[in-house]
Amino acid sequence: MTDPRDYDDEGRDRPEHRYAYGFDFDVMHPMMLRSFEPFFRPGAALELGCYRGDFTRRLAGRFESLTCVEASGEALAEARARLGDAAVFVHGRFEDVVLPRRYDDVFLTHVLEHLDDPVGLLRRIGDEWLAPGGRLFVACPNANAPSRQVAVKMGLITHNAAVTEAEALHGHRRTYSLDTLERDARAAGLDVRVRSGVFFKALANFQWDRLLKTDIVSDAFLEGCFQLGQQYPDLCASVFLVCERRD
Repeated sequence: MTDPRDYDDEGRDRPEHRYAYGFDFDVMHPMMLRSFEPFFRPGAALELGCYRGDFTRRLAGRFESLTCVEASGEALAEARARLGDAAVFVHGRFEDVVLPRRYDDVFLTHVLEHLDDPVGLLRRIGDEWLAPGGRLFVACPNANAPSRQVAVKMGLITHNAAVTEAEALHGHRRTYSLDTLERDARAAGLDVRVRSGVFFKALANFQWDRLLKTDIVSDAFLEGCFQLGQQYPDLCASVFLVCERRD
């Protein structure tokens, strides 16, 4: 039996590692949304794991309704304070929460790697929450991102898919790559319609945060990294799938 988890503590920044970086909010979130948007369905949306509402803010207003489920009470309170009635906020664990309907778009972004039973949640999404014809958007940090491969060569981590001590403190249980992410989706009975990556990434998040404060990186360079990521999804910061129910 696993020890009870403290989701509030897992979401707090540490001296040596932040839960999320400016690079995540300012670069990855808009590019992730840009990658997902061509596959949106009209209707009701569900975000599983809204944290403090940064990606939620980008989803709000794009759907008939938006419901967000978050296990951390601290993070959820901040998201609710920031977004008000732009979404319906539900405090609970994905394993336990009861939702009143099915949804046309379900978002699971940088969440699956935190779960003790990822296949179980993916199966529950397909069986209980995903509407017929609806789509699940699942994105995870990529084990094979060049920044991680460089860290392996530097001796900072043992292998591409390693979970570092700092990541473990933030609740990470595994590090996905495209093949293992698709494996879990298929094991849960989902059909994978799209598989790709977001943003070619050779530097760590903290390095990107420093660069983004300078004029070294231009918007054109960021766009080039986005387009290169579409050509080489296995070398992206994040990998993602668009899935549907297997009816």
